Amino acid sequence: MTTDKDLSMDGHAAVAVFSAKGVDITPNKDQGVFKVVKRQGLDGDRPMIGDRVSVHYTGKLLNGKKFDSSLDRKEPFCFNLGKGQVIKAWDMSVMSMQRGEVCMLLCKPEYAYGAAGNPPKVPPNSSLLFEVELLNFEGELLTDDGGIMRRIKVRGDGYSNPNDGATVEVHLEGRCGDRLFDSRDVRFVVGEGEDKGIPLGVDRAMEKMQKGECCIIYLKSKYGFGKEGKPEYKIGPNTELVYEVTLKDFQKAKESWEMELNEKLDLSARVKHKGNQYFKAGQFFQAVIQYQRIVSWLEMECGAGMEQQKRIQELLLLSQLNLALCFLRLKELSHVVENCNKVIELDGKNEKALYRRGEAHLLRNEFSLAMADFRHVLQVNSSNRAARAQISMCQLKMREHHERDKRIYANMFQKFAEHDAKVGKMKRRRDESLKSNMNGEVGIKRRRRSQDCP
Repeated sequence: MTTDKDLSMDGHAAVAVFSAKGVDITPNKDQGVFKVVKRQGLDGDRPMIGDRVSVHYTGKLLNGKKFDSSLDRKEPFCFNLGKGQVIKAWDMSVMSMQRGEVCMLLCKPEYAYGAAGNPPKVPPNSSLLFEVELLNFEGELLTDDGGIMRRIKVRGDGYSNPNDGATVEVHLEGRCGDRLFDSRDVRFVVGEGEDKGIPLGVDRAMEKMQKGECCIIYLKSKYGFGKEGKPEYKIGPNTELVYEVTLKDFQKAKESWEMELNEKLDLSARVKHKGNQYFKAGQFFQAVIQYQRIVSWLEMECGAGMEQQKRIQELLLLSQLNLALCFLRLKELSHVVENCNKVIELDGKNEKALYRRGEAHLLRNEFSLAMADFRHVLQVNSSNRAARAQISMCQLKMREHHERDKRIYANMFQKFAEHDAKVGKMKRRRDESLKSNMNGEVGIKRRRRSQDCP
């Protein structure tokens, strides 16, 4: 075990100690980073590329002078492993650690701050000593709701990633608990993985992968096979899954700027049809992907002629309306309002957009806004019975909320009154007690004065 004394000796002695006790963890074994385990960690998993890790550390120069410490700040240091966010020595060493492990590192300049150093605390060309404790680590979250988490086993090549519409070739293995239920090589179009029995979460993760990468993808049920499950794989409803995926090759789809307008219009018609198929099958997330592709292609376009302009507006209106409907089904109400607003900007009297925005406002208990939308629908189409029914529903909900608020406030005021009465009663008792005590003291003083009289 390395001691603090080992960390304060001169450079040559420190190298000798680490050479004798440590392990060279550099890929080419050039003795650039030596590691000595000071305290063994817990048996089990080790961090992978891209994991979010949390550590405590102390860094010293070879003369023993401390230049940095998370312990002094009383706050762990967090970073994404293998992403170049820290010095090379750390990316190498932390990947070799277990949760709870404490290790000592001796790092040559080329694996630390190099020829420039890190002024003013770290001089140029400095070898450094670190004590590092790995507190915790978890995979990289690919969605805001934590539904897709990725851990990279093997780093891919280059900086290019598949995009929506790209054709990918992968090898995948799907597991439910300890059971392997799917193992195959498969070719599919990103955004249309459902056609090949590939869950939404794996499809969405493709845009983060690089050629040759092998990663483990953890899926919450929403991004797996959802409430329906997958009977052919014997996957029940609301089941979490784990996939190991290797991206063998891919061919990117054309980006928007690479396509002519007529090509975008023709492709949009095909993608709209695909989105409609997903919607009818109840696969609303997959439908959203298709409609959003159309919007991304056409939102900034203006046709050269009247006919092109008309087709652009028709496709945009339909896509935004369909997105609003998908988001209604998914209960993502802010997105419903956003997409309806975009339709209304193009067509202020669009009956469907006004109605769907009203539905979203109603579900958010924004009754005044909902009623305004449904009344606007009736101005556009006075025979819309659904809008009339929704106005009645808004009025009913407003009365219910008003009555509930009255009960809440009545109870609140009753409690205030009871509290005030209780406080008043206690105050009267205290005043009466004080008055009684004062009267008693006055009587005693009078008796004493009468006894003192000659």
